[in-house]
Amino acid sequence: MSFQTAVRTVLLEKYATFSGRARRSEFWWFFLFNIIVSAILNIIDRAIFGTSMTTGVTNSVFGVLYSLAVLLPFIAVGARRLHDTGRSAWWLLIAFIPLIGGLILIYWYIQPSQDGSNEYGPNPIADD
Repeated sequence: MSFQTAVRTVLLEKYATFSGRARRSEFWWFFLFNIIVSAILNIIDRAIFGTSMTTGVTNSVFGVLYSLAVLLPFIAVGARRLHDTGRSAWWLLIAFIPLIGGLILIYWYIQPSQDGSNEYGPNPIADD
């Protein structure tokens, strides 16, 4: 799956779809897209709004708005990625365990797809 296809799929076709499965490429291309857009918006926020004189923190209006806009699709693609490895989307809650939870999720996100169909649907790699 290409960069453009992954971003289009997550943002336009499956914005809030928690069912089904997502390939590794779909998840990681969307993750990269978020990093790039966040960095660009951070630069724009600094240029327009500057930093607070008292705290030295960037006033990130566009960054916050973007984060809110992609929160639901990011959770949805994460849930579908866990489905692809044969795990329930409820495992996303493990992220609330500091440090360890995030590391476990990253480990699961890099795992290959479960062969064949599972309870969450057919293998997305077989669709190619």
